[in-house]
Amino acid sequence: MSAAISIDGVSKRYPGGVLAVDRWSLEIADGEFVAIAGPSGCGKTTLLNAIAGFDDITAGSIAVGGSTIAAPGLRPQPSPQRAVVFQRNALLPWKTVAQNVAFGLAMQGREHPLRSMYRAKELLAHVGLSDTAGEYPERLSSGTLRRIEFVRALANDPPLLLLDEPFRALDTVTKTSMHEYLAHLLEQRRRTVLLVTHDIDEAILLADRVVVSTARPASVKSVFDIRLPRPRRAGITLRPEFAHYRDAILELVEAEARHAFESGDLERV
Repeated sequence: MSAAISIDGVSKRYPGGVLAVDRWSLEIADGEFVAIAGPSGCGKTTLLNAIAGFDDITAGSIAVGGSTIAAPGLRPQPSPQRAVVFQRNALLPWKTVAQNVAFGLAMQGREHPLRSMYRAKELLAHVGLSDTAGEYPERLSSGTLRRIEFVRALANDPPLLLLDEPFRALDTVTKTSMHEYLAHLLEQRRRTVLLVTHDIDEAILLADRVVVSTARPASVKSVFDIRLPRPRRAGITLRPEFAHYRDAILELVEAEARHAFESGDLERV
């Protein structure tokens, strides 16, 4: 398969001298689901922000679909072709659910606002969320809000989905449901997905490959091909093969976390 994302020797140094990412290189194939796991504050989100077009880089390059989207001196530029789901709820509280989903469609300027609203309601109905269309975010549960954010992110049918620990604040039961919900969405249409997470079980459950990051500055420490059958449900976490991946990845992540603790480098980037 061709590379959907090509990360070539990327480094990011912030003003003041903090090196967050150091010579990161990785290729992600079209339609592949890759998870980056590592200690908190190691620089995972910094890398994802550069791919999303929210931040610049100081060395190397990032190409998406064969086109360079990040390099030294190149102005960061977000794109609807690179949809992002964030850690925290990013829905607009003064808009209804349907208006939130339609907002991204209307911002593209390719459709009349009424057509965007019609499509938004269609999308919500397709995933069983019709009853939320007229509600405001504050009236809905955290799990429902997460589902809606995925609908909004996928409304423009982007080929690339970037996930910044989107399930971090959820309880265990809701998180399990959300994992299955995301898997269902991706079964309907395969996309290239990059997930940043500190949850090792989550990374193994969802990804085709898990990349373990070093402590800050982030660089590739190890890559695991996850050879577990799909579809993967919560019960797969009890299988010996799953435990093998968990133990191996956890050992590396804990070693990097100890290194960060001993060096006193605990600042979150």
